[in-house]
Amino acid sequence: MGSMVRRMTAALLALAALLVGAAAPGAAVAPAAVIVEDTAGVLDRNTLVPAVEGIQFHEPTRVAVYTYNGAAEDNLNEEVLKFARSRHPEWISPDGQKWADGLFIFALDPVGRHVGTYMGEDRKVSLEQRSAIQDAAKDLFRDAQWTEGTLAGIRRGAELINQPWYQSAAFLVTAWVTAGIAALGAAAWLVVRAVTRTGCRKQIERGDRSYSSVSMDLEVTELNAGTIPESSRYGSQVLAKHRTFLSRYALATELSNQVHALDKRGLASRKNLKLARKFADTAAELDALDDVIADSNALLNRAETWPTAWDRQLAPFRKDLAGLEQLLAKRHGQGDSATAAALRFFRDQNQQEIERWTAELADRRITAEEALDRLYAARSKLSELLENHAETVIQGFARNDREARMMRERMETAEGGTDHRRQRTYEPSILGTVYPSYTFFSVATFNTGFNTAVTSVNSARGGGSTTGYGSSGGSFSGSGSSSGF
Repeated sequence: MGSMVRRMTAALLALAALLVGAAAPGAAVAPAAVIVEDTAGVLDRNTLVPAVEGIQFHEPTRVAVYTYNGAAEDNLNEEVLKFARSRHPEWISPDGQKWADGLFIFALDPVGRHVGTYMGEDRKVSLEQRSAIQDAAKDLFRDAQWTEGTLAGIRRGAELINQPWYQSAAFLVTAWVTAGIAALGAAAWLVVRAVTRTGCRKQIERGDRSYSSVSMDLEVTELNAGTIPESSRYGSQVLAKHRTFLSRYALATELSNQVHALDKRGLASRKNLKLARKFADTAAELDALDDVIADSNALLNRAETWPTAWDRQLAPFRKDLAGLEQLLAKRHGQGDSATAAALRFFRDQNQQEIERWTAELADRRITAEEALDRLYAARSKLSELLENHAETVIQGFARNDREARMMRERMETAEGGTDHRRQRTYEPSILGTVYPSYTFFSVATFNTGFNTAVTSVNSARGGGSTTGYGSSGGSFSGSGSSSGF
């Protein structure tokens, strides 16, 4: 196989070299004209015009630069067409349906933060290439370097407009990729199987740790469950979960037997990786539940270990309170807002409340159920305050309704508490067992949702090409698109 791959690679590379060498060199010509309509007043014309006149195109091309101050909600394509119809009808084809032949328009809206590229039919490029031209300018535009960004975009346009086929990235990449695909294909297959095998073993090891812990504590778990007061609202809910404990333990045992029977070849199967992950997840949930059963018994019956059990119930809330300041101090965290002040006041108040609840619980002035009720109410209030602050953050970061909707969707997904398989995550606590974990909007999920929301919006600002010309465009179908930065 190795000698065959080497012969194929050599032959393809030789063919690519012959094709490139046989092709005539492409023409290099200056723009036929340079027109600058800087209505936004952001370009240095003295720098821009000479620089554009020095750019080499593959064919004589008229270059038009148009800037205007718009808004994030605007359709730059529509605005460029309106401007051309009113001020430069020569930019449009005689039939009024396309851009004029030989024309390349580069457009910028520095306020709405859009960039667009438009070409005559004899100069048009693909949507991907239009995006590449726009992308070449975006980093500079984000730093408000409007002249430099415009030049970078036009230079990239000159490279791609009427580019000879043998200079295209597609041709060059295809030549190299085709040559190496046979060898890489075999190597990739081996790598995938090795990675799958390693992942399978890691999942089995994770499952073994949890399953071993559950098995060793099985008798103690049954004893703990047997003394949980069913008259307690919390105890009855935990016992309801326990009623399926043994059947789920039996499932974990069956899964354990299946994954440990896999040979080396079986471990490399994607299907068996899913099986191993199911074993690990099932065992981990059982391991968490037997701890909850033990804590419920200790806390509700005021056993000797109740303070430790109570501390475990407080741990998620304490973690949230401790993480608030970091959340509020982060970039775009709106730390000086009214909702941020409300969160800080809540944090300071409840750090004291936690100590009071604990003291009253120790003195038997409140029952374990009352303490858990207070903890539930406090965590629910924190969820409400975080939701209010999420809206403040969204309003502060989003530039328009579309971005705000996108951010809300990402935040809501995080608040829903779903993992990578879209299953609800389980908090190993009494409240997490009695109430679904997604009831509580934690600081960790806020951070996850916010980071995802910001990344999604920034990605959309950097891409998401728009090709239509809006309601005023009529039947106009000239080649062009715009995107945000």
